[in-house]
Amino acid sequence: MNEQIKKALLQAGDDSNIKTTKHAAGGSINESCFVETDNRKYFIKFHPEAPDRFFELEARGLELIRETNSIAVPEVFTYTDESNSAYLVMEWIDGAPSADTDRILGDRIAAMHQTFGEKHGFDDDTFIGSLPQTNGLFSSWLEYYRDQRLAAQLRMGIDKGRMTGKRRGRMETLLEDLGKWIPDDAAPSYLHGDLWGGNWLAGPGGEPYVIDPSFLYGDRHFELAFTEVFGGYSSDFYRAYQEQFPLSPDYEDIKPLYQLYYLLVHLNMFGEAYGRSVDTILKRYAG
Repeated sequence: MNEQIKKALLQAGDDSNIKTTKHAAGGSINESCFVETDNRKYFIKFHPEAPDRFFELEARGLELIRETNSIAVPEVFTYTDESNSAYLVMEWIDGAPSADTDRILGDRIAAMHQTFGEKHGFDDDTFIGSLPQTNGLFSSWLEYYRDQRLAAQLRMGIDKGRMTGKRRGRMETLLEDLGKWIPDDAAPSYLHGDLWGGNWLAGPGGEPYVIDPSFLYGDRHFELAFTEVFGGYSSDFYRAYQEQFPLSPDYEDIKPLYQLYYLLVHLNMFGEAYGRSVDTILKRYAG
């Protein structure tokens, strides 16, 4: 690992003395570490079996969010997706939440969502966790969400033996009827794409940063719905968001259909622990 760290730092342009290295929390997919040199502090993620372009796409997503001038992201110094030696070198974000952090986070996410692309989806295939996401650019949000997100997870679930019987039948019925609820003409906001509570942190002065994006353009309500699946966001966050960019009156009606995608992802990644939640939504909308 020490040799990998040295190699990564050299590629980042830092050949100074390494003062400290230690393990850092970085999710279940990557091995992560904190490194301090004479020059600065770094967060480095390693993934020896990274899929093609894994860190490139993460770095690109962070840069697209940075370009909105809405919410802070860590600076990326370098990355490689070289086989058996993939890594991403970023600045180390050090701070603690202030009394205003949640409110600022809600305000900044709303500002990011008020930056728009021309079409829905993305021009690169990406990843959600370790699962591949096939994208493409679509004029119709309904078409993109149905075909590239929900239908893709259905196919994956069939292959894994997790979408069978009534569950599969209800899912197929839902896809046929999805236009009853999901808008065709939603505005294509810039979306983080994986905005669970563990993918933001407080930096200096309590300034919120977002990390680990799975970037796309799409309906902002899709993003907000996911923030409610696993928690990690306070009433101050939602209040500030709503003041900056009020949600659609039908948000509560379509929220479970947007949460369904992420529950399907977890079903396909982790198994039947998420099956009941999937089935509850399918029964509500597909009988």
